[in-house]
Amino acid sequence: MTGSNAVGRVSVPQFGGVPVHKRLQDAAGALERAVMVRLVERLPVYGTLSAEHLGGDIAKQVTRGIRSFAAVLSTGEMPGQAEAAAIRESSARRADEGVPLEAVVGAYHLGAEECATQVFSTAEPGDLGDVLLVQRQLLAYLRLVSCEVAAGYVQERQTALSDEQVALQSLLSRLLEGGSPQAAADRAGIRLPPCYLVLSIAVGPHPDELVPGMNHAVAARRKLRRLRNELQRQTRGVPLSVLSGEGGLVLIPYETPAADFGRVDRDRVSRLVQQLGRMCGAELVAAAAAAAPEGVAEAARLAGEVREVAEASGRGPGLYLLDDVLLEYQLSRPSPARDGLAALLDPLDARPELLVTLRAFLASGLDRRRAAARLQVHPNTVDYRLRKAAEFTGLDAARGADALTLRAALAAHDAVRQGRPDSG
Repeated sequence: MTGSNAVGRVSVPQFGGVPVHKRLQDAAGALERAVMVRLVERLPVYGTLSAEHLGGDIAKQVTRGIRSFAAVLSTGEMPGQAEAAAIRESSARRADEGVPLEAVVGAYHLGAEECATQVFSTAEPGDLGDVLLVQRQLLAYLRLVSCEVAAGYVQERQTALSDEQVALQSLLSRLLEGGSPQAAADRAGIRLPPCYLVLSIAVGPHPDELVPGMNHAVAARRKLRRLRNELQRQTRGVPLSVLSGEGGLVLIPYETPAADFGRVDRDRVSRLVQQLGRMCGAELVAAAAAAAPEGVAEAARLAGEVREVAEASGRGPGLYLLDDVLLEYQLSRPSPARDGLAALLDPLDARPELLVTLRAFLASGLDRRRAAARLQVHPNTVDYRLRKAAEFTGLDAARGADALTLRAALAAHDAVRQGRPDSG
């Protein structure tokens, strides 16, 4: 025999002849104190909050939740828009305070457990029907509350992250423009490091981007996400970046002053580039330049030029500094000598496969088999093309002196073809 009575069409559950919502309302004060104790015991983050905070807003929300569920038991209806909005607002405040989402959701579940313990202990054998009704309403209430908590929390974090991202992008723009970035750093809440390591990165394709029928856009986004995540994991401080699936710029805060950047630092950054490549599953060609915050704009320009020269000269994946490409870099600067060197390769304009083979042969350390593997042709094909290139240019790539001239000619040829403007 159930203890429910009917108010209109609403079935109001009763335990021991007393409406359950009335039991909750009468015990609200004691329930609030019990829930607060459990929050601190079971969810350690709440124990780190001040007594004023716990006894103020948190306790107020606990009481509100108890009374809100009592209203559900009384009316048979879930909370309306006003109550849902209040739950979202409270969750947003917890997000702003840095309370983890799982703790916010867990607080409502602990409160529900305490309420259930309080009222179910008063149920009598004949109240089984009402016990089941209260359980259904409690689960429905928790489902609604969990959704509203998540919605309010996520919206607040998205807003905060958007604001943070805007501030970080503003700092990045200021650094790349040159001049003092201090005001932008203050707005972003970032301490400017003694030095920024500027990386200009070219990102090769992930294997999935080369598979026919694969969603290449998704593969590229996954590659980029892994790159960013690993960059954040490997970096102390806040790295700044503008990256796409093909590459871009990264600014890494560095505690070593630019003037003291040496071999140990270079090895460390080289390992970082290798690790980034492994984690994102793609080959990276990166060039680095170190500079104080006020000099980032010039360092970014230099790193970009060094990377372009390294790629154009056939260098493989890895890290490059200016010292690694001094000859090619200098020959990429406008001069009569550069134009003369570039003209040495003009006879090959109609035979692009010869030019490609020269690049591969020089990049492979004058090893014909390695060059053949890189080009995916037979070694005899490499030999034939090198002989034809020698006939057209008068320069034999297998001879040391000619190889040096050809390397310089390739650098000059690429610079002329790119139409690089004078740098002054």
